[in-house]
Amino acid sequence: MPVAQPEPLKLYSVIIPARDEQDSLPATVTDIYQTLLRADIPHEIVVVDDGSRDDTWSVLAELKRTIPTLAPVQNLGPHGFGRAVLCGFSHMQGDACVVMMADASDAPDHAVRYWHLLNEGWDCVFGSRFIKGGTVIDYPRVKLLVNRLANLLVRIGFNIALNDTTNAFKAYRRTVIEGGRPYLAPHFNLTVELPLKAIVRGYTWTVIPISWQNRKYGEAKLKIKEMGSRYFFICAYVWLEKYFSRGDYKKR
Repeated sequence: MPVAQPEPLKLYSVIIPARDEQDSLPATVTDIYQTLLRADIPHEIVVVDDGSRDDTWSVLAELKRTIPTLAPVQNLGPHGFGRAVLCGFSHMQGDACVVMMADASDAPDHAVRYWHLLNEGWDCVFGSRFIKGGTVIDYPRVKLLVNRLANLLVRIGFNIALNDTTNAFKAYRRTVIEGGRPYLAPHFNLTVELPLKAIVRGYTWTVIPISWQNRKYGEAKLKIKEMGSRYFFICAYVWLEKYFSRGDYKKR
C-alpha cells in the first residue's frame, strides 16, 4: 500500500503522441474529453504531432475549436514515439499524467481509474491486458506471441510481477517523470524505460486490468523487426541500474 497520503492532484495531463493520425484523432480526443469531463477531472489533452505528413495538425487545430482542454504541440526536433512522449512531458502543466495512444486502442474509462488511484497515494498506476478482467480485441497473432515472450523475459530479468510492461498506457505522478530522468529511449522502447525505471528507483505502483482494441484507421507504427534490439538495450540499461548502481538513483 502507498506509504503516505499526499496532497490531492490538481491537473491530469493526457499525453498522446501522434504521427499521421488525421483519421483517428477526432474520435479519440473527443471520447477522452467527454469521459474526463463527465468524471469531473481537471485535465489537459496534450497531443504531440510528431512530424505528420498528413493533415494531423489541421485536424488538431479544428478540434481545438470545440475541445477547450486540447493543447496540441508540434515536435519540431528529431522524431520517434519516445521523443514525442518526452516532448509532451516537457509541455504538460499537470502534476500527474497518463500516456494514451492516438488510435483509440486505450479506454478513457481506465484513465479515470488511474487518476483516482494516483489520488489514493500511488506514484504510478499500470494497466495490464493480461490479468483477470483484462481484454484484447483483434490483436495480431504474431505481435501477441512476441509481446508475451518479451514480457516474460522482463518479469524474469527484473523479478517483478508486472506482466504487461511494454504497454504504453500507464499513469504517473510528475515526481516520477522527473525522478526517472535522464531518458534514453527515442522510440517505442520508452514504454519499458518509464515503468522499469519507476520500479527500480523505488516508486510505488499498482496494476489494474484494462482493455485494448486494434486501430480502425491507418497503420500501426510499431515495427517488431526494428524494435527488438532497442528494447533489449533499454532493458539491459535499467537492469544494470537495478543490480549495480547501489541505489544511487533511488527515490529520496
